Amino acid sequence: MGGKGAVFNLLSMILGGLITGLVARWLYPASLHMGLGKTILLGIGGSLVAGLAASWRDGRPWGEGVSRAGCIASVLGAMLLIFIARHF
Repeated sequence: MGGKGAVFNLLSMILGGLITGLVARWLYPASLHMGLGKTILLGIGGSLVAGLAASWRDGRPWGEGVSRAGCIASVLGAMLLIFIARHF
């Protein structure tokens, strides 16, 4: 159970979260002070927000691979999480 596939999935989620979080922090108009761990969690959270919104909208299961639109939606989801955390 698990094996190399599970390790690869975990590493790809961490790397994708880091990239998404860094792009969201770079694009967000205010200064943000957070470490690497929080940036990764921000990116993963943004991806989850975008994936759940897309599956709710389309009515199909989410997690069907990487696309340009999905990457942009993940960054926007992470920016939404930044906004919510800063204002509420």
